[in-house]
Amino acid sequence: MDQQTQESSQEQVTASENISPIKKKKKKKGLIIFLVVLLIAAAAGAGCYFMERQKPVSTVKSFLEHVRTMNFEGMKSLLQSNDMSALDNADITNEAYHAFFQGVNQKMTYEIKKTDFSLANGTATVTAKIKYIDGSDIYKETISEFLKQIVSTAFSGQELTEEQTQQKLAALLEEKSATVKDKFAEAEISYPLIKAGGQWKIVSLDTETVRIMSANFTNVQDEINQSLEEMETSQTQPEQEAPQASADGKIDMSNDKFTIHYKQHRVTTDFAGAPCLLVYYDYSNNGSSASSAMVDVNLQAYQNGNLLEPAIPESDDEAIDQFMTEVQPGQAVTVCQAFTLQDESDVTLQAGEAFSFGGGTVVSQVLKIK
Repeated sequence: MDQQTQESSQEQVTASENISPIKKKKKKKGLIIFLVVLLIAAAAGAGCYFMERQKPVSTVKSFLEHVRTMNFEGMKSLLQSNDMSALDNADITNEAYHAFFQGVNQKMTYEIKKTDFSLANGTATVTAKIKYIDGSDIYKETISEFLKQIVSTAFSGQELTEEQTQQKLAALLEEKSATVKDKFAEAEISYPLIKAGGQWKIVSLDTETVRIMSANFTNVQDEINQSLEEMETSQTQPEQEAPQASADGKIDMSNDKFTIHYKQHRVTTDFAGAPCLLVYYDYSNNGSSASSAMVDVNLQAYQNGNLLEPAIPESDDEAIDQFMTEVQPGQAVTVCQAFTLQDESDVTLQAGEAFSFGGGTVVSQVLKIK
């Protein structure tokens, strides 16, 4: 091989060696770009997933904000069914009680505890822990006061229309909610959601949410009827078992509504000539409005383990009339209540607050008849 041929071959080898690293660099660079694209795509997919996952949570948060502010239209817009019939029997939609329920619901707080999410199925379940006002004490105070006022109104000969009754209840609810200490309760609700029309919506309005909005209270009339049944049961229960009283027990009690103090008792006859017992006690009105012993005090008498019936004495007595007379706040009167007698055995008196729930404070005293 001549010198010229050798030089040509050497130049080709050198050129080949120079070209190879360039191709390798280009291949490596292309692989890196491909991997970066994959990473960006994966990150974008993950980002979209997590963004989508937050949408059901946002829906529940918005829904609970509407609950807190009593925005019924806002709640409805986030329900897949647009069905608000769960509120049909709840007084929360009654305009008369709007101010009360609005004030109660503004104190509600919540936090999201758990999310179950299925992007493929377009479903999710968001669990919220809700802290809300338990209005049971408010309702008891309101209904107790309402029943007292209704009794007083009935004896005065006045009649209330349905609208006036609702207004009285609404005013009492607001008054008691301002004076009764807030009592909070907690509940966890799991809201099922579905993606429809590109939006995440809660499947339906549940009764638990309605109960929370109503502060464990749904319908005024139902609550009054239930309260009357409870009071009737509690008043008939003593007939089965007479109260126990110590020999030195006294009818002497005081609370924020009234004070009573036993004075004396005597035996006389009723309008039919049968023996009856007259019990005298001082009654003071400690409340903020006019009231009476008949409205505030529940005095019962037992003999031989049996509840004694009220009696109508043969003779007039001013103290008997004052049992029903309205007394202004801060004033006191002596009142009298009459009971039939079965024989000359001891009588046990039991006194407590009328229209009280759960029994309340009760005092007892034994009276010697002979």
